[in-house]
Amino acid sequence: MARRLASISVDLDSLPHYCRIHGLPESLLDARARGLVYTLAVPRLRELLASVGVPGTFFAIGEDVAADAGARAALRAAHEAGVEVASHSYSHDYALTRRSPERIREDLRRADEVLEAATGARPVGFRAPGYTLNAALYAATVERGYRYGSSTFPAAPYYTAKAAVMGALALLRRPSRAVLDSPRVLLAPRTPYRPDPAQPYRRGTGAVLELPMAVTPGVRFPFIGTFATTLPLPAVRAAYRSLGRDTFFNFELHAVDVLGAEDGLPPELVRQQRDLRVPAARKLERLRTLFGWLKSDYDVVTLRDAAEHLAVTAQME
Repeated sequence: MARRLASISVDLDSLPHYCRIHGLPESLLDARARGLVYTLAVPRLRELLASVGVPGTFFAIGEDVAADAGARAALRAAHEAGVEVASHSYSHDYALTRRSPERIREDLRRADEVLEAATGARPVGFRAPGYTLNAALYAATVERGYRYGSSTFPAAPYYTAKAAVMGALALLRRPSRAVLDSPRVLLAPRTPYRPDPAQPYRRGTGAVLELPMAVTPGVRFPFIGTFATTLPLPAVRAAYRSLGRDTFFNFELHAVDVLGAEDGLPPELVRQQRDLRVPAARKLERLRTLFGWLKSDYDVVTLRDAAEHLAVTAQME
């Protein structure tokens, strides 16, 4: 019987990146708000993982870590506690796939250097800003020698909602700095695969294994922290059960999934992002429940360990 694996990963996007998504000025954020991900969210996430007894993977942005000694200390402490630290690029440039190959390679190199200096270990995994992947970015991950990538997010409802929000912001003359991915992503595999280097949303023989984020069969509804912490529990349970035949469950969160308006988030940002209106305590309670489900039904491992196992056993659809 195939070994059933699950991984829990968290993108440590700081609040300025959310201002960029929503077309809001970063001047809304004071120094405290800019640092909330590392001062509040990371300790909460570590406590949550430890309380359930499961490991996790943190995707850190090099630019955020380089600018803040507190972030470096928090990341080192997480690494020393057994959390895998992986790369979420240096600049978290949403248009990274539209940059030159040289600029892409430089961005990834800088991220690796910053994260290795902070933790003492070079990252072996990568997640693209905005989940957007193309041939040039995939080639850079191969060149960097990553063991895995986890950028593919073939979720039709998410893609449609993102396009609608970006269009609305453009009409308001408050354009988002996010970019809309190629529609090819909607046909990408749901389960771990080796990409075609020329078109990484297709199966091929690429050197870097891709671990897509969880989406349900059929309608490909996204099973990520934003939805899992805000939808009614019966709907979340139904989505979870629909993924039960998969031998790998990749549950992706963001640091803001453990933050709430009561933590001092700017009201303008809270108005734009509805999940921030849910109290942090309620979201943490929901995540503790979901982590418990995963622990009961799967062998929960870091993405690094999942990639190693999947690469060796070739348990990929």
